[in-house]
Amino acid sequence: MQLKPQLSKLFKFCALVCLLFVMTGCRFNMRDQPRYEALEGSAFFEDGRASRQMIEDTVARDNLRTDEHFYTGQIDGVPVETFPFPVTKEVLTRGQQRFDIFCAPCHGRIGDGNGMIVQRGFKQPFSFHIDRLRDASPGYFYGAITNGFGAMPIYATRIPPEDRWAIVAYIKALQLSQNAALADVPETELENLENQ
Repeated sequence: MQLKPQLSKLFKFCALVCLLFVMTGCRFNMRDQPRYEALEGSAFFEDGRASRQMIEDTVARDNLRTDEHFYTGQIDGVPVETFPFPVTKEVLTRGQQRFDIFCAPCHGRIGDGNGMIVQRGFKQPFSFHIDRLRDASPGYFYGAITNGFGAMPIYATRIPPEDRWAIVAYIKALQLSQNAALADVPETELENLENQ
C-alpha cells in the first residue's frame, strides 16, 4: 500500500523534470523568425534582391547632411582651408575643453605629442608643431578626427561635428601660441606687456 504513494510522487517528479526539459528547449525569440539577410537574394521580387532600393525623391527625416564643408571637412574631396562658421572666443573655449577631454591624453595639453598615455608606454603621436602639421588645413584635422589616422581611433561617433570644428580651431590656436614671434603680438598688447 505504501508503494503507490511513492510511485505517485516519483511520477510527479519525472513529469516535472520532463516539463522543465521541454520548456528550456522551447525558445520563442524574435531573432529566430524567418527573414532575409542584407544583400541576400530573393525569388519573391522580380529583380531577385531581398534588399529594396530607396524610393525616388525620398527626403531624410533626421541627419540630413547637405553641408559638405561642415560634415566632411572637404569640398569635392579636397580638405577645406576655412572653417564653416566664425571662430569666436566661445568656440575656442569649447575647443579647449573638448581637446583636454579627447585629445590631450595622447597629444598632450600643448599638442606636443607627449600626453599621459604616451608617458605610460603607448605610441607617441606627431607633434602638432612640426612644419607638415602646422601647414595642414583645418579640413585635414577635421578629417583625422572624424575618420581616425594611424593609431588614432575614429571619433565621429563620440564627438559631434560642431565640437570637432571647435577642437580644430583650438589646435590651430595652439600651433600659433607655440610658434609665435614677438612681431606677431599686436602693438596694443605689446605696450601692455612692457608696462607690467
